[in-house]
Amino acid sequence: MILMQGKGVSKGVVKGPIYFYQRAETAAVQTAASDPEEEKRRMEEAKERSMDQLNALADKAREEAGDEAAMLFETHAMFVEDEDFCDCMTAALEEGCTAERAVETAGEQFAAMLAAMDDAYMQARAADIKDVARRIRNNLMGVTEGGIDSEEPVILAADDLAPSETLQLDKRKILGFVTQGGSSNSHTAILARTMGIPAICGLGDQLKQELNGRTAYIDGETGKAAIEPDDITLNAFQAKLEKQQEMKTLMDTMKGQEDVTLDGQHMMVYCNIGSPEDVAAVLSNDGQGIGLFRSEFLYLAASDYPTEEEQFQAYKEVASAMGGKRVVIRTLDIGADKQVDYFEMQKEENPALGVRAIRICLNRPEVFRIQLRALYRASAYGKVAIMFPMITSVWEVKECKRACRKVMAELDKEGVPYNKDTELGIMVETPASVLVAEELAREVDFFSVGTNDLTQYTLACDRQANDLGKFFDPRHPAVLRALKMAADAAHKAGIWIGICGELGADLTLLETFLAIGIDELSVSPSAVLPLRAEIRKSIAKTCTLEKLEC
Repeated sequence: MILMQGKGVSKGVVKGPIYFYQRAETAAVQTAASDPEEEKRRMEEAKERSMDQLNALADKAREEAGDEAAMLFETHAMFVEDEDFCDCMTAALEEGCTAERAVETAGEQFAAMLAAMDDAYMQARAADIKDVARRIRNNLMGVTEGGIDSEEPVILAADDLAPSETLQLDKRKILGFVTQGGSSNSHTAILARTMGIPAICGLGDQLKQELNGRTAYIDGETGKAAIEPDDITLNAFQAKLEKQQEMKTLMDTMKGQEDVTLDGQHMMVYCNIGSPEDVAAVLSNDGQGIGLFRSEFLYLAASDYPTEEEQFQAYKEVASAMGGKRVVIRTLDIGADKQVDYFEMQKEENPALGVRAIRICLNRPEVFRIQLRALYRASAYGKVAIMFPMITSVWEVKECKRACRKVMAELDKEGVPYNKDTELGIMVETPASVLVAEELAREVDFFSVGTNDLTQYTLACDRQANDLGKFFDPRHPAVLRALKMAADAAHKAGIWIGICGELGADLTLLETFLAIGIDELSVSPSAVLPLRAEIRKSIAKTCTLEKLEC
């Protein structure tokens, strides 16, 4: 037996084989071929495998989400067989290029040609051809799509996973996560909580490649992992598994119930998501709405700026699926730990304090405009609300509202339908926004507190650091007092306030949130029912603010 101790970042117990994430090789490929005929054979095999993958993805998408969802993969399959695209690859092979270099060349040429066209639809296909070229190239190099080449579900192991890597995972094959690095705020941890599966981070050198394939039990609450446990350890894990199943059965009785305290105080319980596919978890856990749709993952998943149409389709899909329930979509929030190569951002000594989130949008108005157009167009298909991150000043909000009015005028002129009463809100996640909260509240329809960043900036603690331990304390009285200041300002202006940071799911703070007057908690889908159960046995009028005291 091998016992490992890390930090539990997503609750639950699970058993399965350890599987180390397979990362694509980034080394440059050979450009000159020694055997042209062999390269042609390899190219045909890679194209054939790509077609098989795309057809399978189209069938799966059609079964789960309808014909419209399948169309993307069918379009990609058409590109694989496109005569001009294939002729371009063949010409490069005949000039002595390797198959990898040939598909790169053809992809770059065709993407540039499409992007230069006047037709918006054809311009949007440039990103498609890049994806197709990358798929063929990956198949040539033996790169596993999604990093998991296993027929059975696994406990995925890695040093840590970048945001773009988490997007590519085949989530059906993941039982849990174990990572050498990371923190409770890492993207791996956030993904695990969204999926409702166990995760442990910070295992360090204990987690070794030679453990690959061995059976493990992991406990995402205690941070313990056991490889092929002895009888005593096995019995302890089995007991927790049984208790976990009993709790799941009990939580299922919460579905369909109201989120209201015993003395009648209502609270909105919403969900945090990162992609349209997460909506299924929201609905299965009976979330009242979506309090945070992290739109930046559309950018992280792309090889170039996502087009207005691509964004519109994603936002529309979520808004439609939620059937009239509120969907709060955060505008682009990259920078700091979320870097996107094609943005070509300058290297910063301290990116958490640099050009990120709304600062990027205001510095790049065309990128902002495209996203706002997609958001407003999607508002015709559901109750969409738009939220601006990293706000520190009133002038920033006014600039955002000016950009919104400009987009609305464009859509009016074009006759494009949208909801003219779309709610606009901001994230309160800096001490500055707390201190000017009364002025900010007069400009917007709602506040949503990002407690992860608010803790980072209030306590001067890097939220991504794994070794700060007790110094990074979201329950610090200073953080909770900032929360109350923001809530008081919101209610004075007659707007609602929520929490969309991880702290919202902390059941030990629910009474404090009720005492402060928080109107909404947006949490991982798996946290909805336990939170509802706690709300329904609380008495709001007896809740106190004692945790705000030192």
